[in-house]
Amino acid sequence: MLFRFASTEIYPISQGVPQNERWKSVLAVMLGVSMASLDTAIANTALPTMASDLGTTQALSVWIVSAYQLAVVAALLPAASLGEIIGHRRILMAGLVLFTLASLACGMAPSLEWLVFARVVQGLGAAGLMAVNGAMVRFIYPSGSLGRGVGLNSLVVGISFAAGPTLASLILSVGSWHWLFLINIPIGLVAMALGLRALPATPQSSRSYDPHAALLCAGFFGLLVYSLNAGAQGNTGWTLVLTSALTLLCLLALLRRQAGVPAPLLALDLLRKPIFALSAATAVCTFATQALAFVSLPFMLQQVLGYTQIETGFLITPWPILVAAMAPVAGRLSDRYPAGLLAGVGLIMLSAGMAFLALMPADPTPLDIGWRMALCGAGFGFFQSPNVRTIMSSAPPERSGGASGMIGTVRLLGQSTGAALVAACFTMSSTYGAINAIWLGALFAAIASVASFMRLPYS
Repeated sequence: MLFRFASTEIYPISQGVPQNERWKSVLAVMLGVSMASLDTAIANTALPTMASDLGTTQALSVWIVSAYQLAVVAALLPAASLGEIIGHRRILMAGLVLFTLASLACGMAPSLEWLVFARVVQGLGAAGLMAVNGAMVRFIYPSGSLGRGVGLNSLVVGISFAAGPTLASLILSVGSWHWLFLINIPIGLVAMALGLRALPATPQSSRSYDPHAALLCAGFFGLLVYSLNAGAQGNTGWTLVLTSALTLLCLLALLRRQAGVPAPLLALDLLRKPIFALSAATAVCTFATQALAFVSLPFMLQQVLGYTQIETGFLITPWPILVAAMAPVAGRLSDRYPAGLLAGVGLIMLSAGMAFLALMPADPTPLDIGWRMALCGAGFGFFQSPNVRTIMSSAPPERSGGASGMIGTVRLLGQSTGAALVAACFTMSSTYGAINAIWLGALFAAIASVASFMRLPYS
């Protein structure tokens, strides 16, 4: 099987992009992934400031975050499926263009309505980037070095999401909230220039695209995330009943329409493989743990322990630093050792780190907080690369788009579930909500570890 560069030279796909061009391809993908992942979390820190500046309430300002997340989770699998048909490179480039233009619109927003609409468009661009980045990595790196490429990709995703509070604090310390979005513009332009020059073309499928299935898939995931958040915030009225019913109807209609389809949008063909299904379950539980930590910890550090917003960002920093240190190591090890073992050990570390955070003394020092964050980051770093490599390598090459889309989908479902559970913990107890959320994160990490070790017989 062959693929073609923009330069019209043809290379065997098993060899990946030639070494002298590979760094350009990798950088284009990683810049796009970092922007999309950062914007999942970076706006949280600035919500109070944005609400005040735009003259709106704290409750309504949450839509600045929710609109982005809903757009991403709704469009991810439809974009991944389209990438298998027209080529992953085209989807990634379209995502870069849309995300960059929407970032400019966000940075110029004069009102909440403008900003929320721009965030929806930005989320659609991010869905294009997240949907195919794993597939692009598979075509950029030689098959024998896939773990290395996946490790770098996982490193960028993990650091970008985890470093959101820290980076937001740094930007807000020197500028207005508008720069949280405007900073994406030069990065996006560089990524587009590199992508046009160096990204490889990928195989295209002759099958037709099913727009009705895409709408049903988008409706299912969008309504699912909305219902999770509404239920967690104590909304038990008819609105929740209606959205939950619509969620189920969309799922049933999607399954009926896609029955017997060889490459369905919701990758049931891949989920029938035990190792793929267990890897997906491991990811959902682990990203739920990460969200439980990163949504609840700012409340604990600021409201309970009295740290400032900027100090909180720096206290969380050991987590992404250790992810950065361990993810590439785990990626290379995953080319030699089973992912079930590597990720399982890492998730035991993550669960222990979360438990130690919940058991901190009443007046902890920065060192007390830092080493616990570092343990969590090291464990998370050891999970992500081997898990992503297993998901991608267990899918046939022609289903790389479906596997890549599932990686993004399970990550966002886990993050959305974790955030909703934090809201539920605070709804049940404002005093102990953060501690309960962290204990819940320790439990989710332990469950993920069990799911990871269950993959060993299939390795």
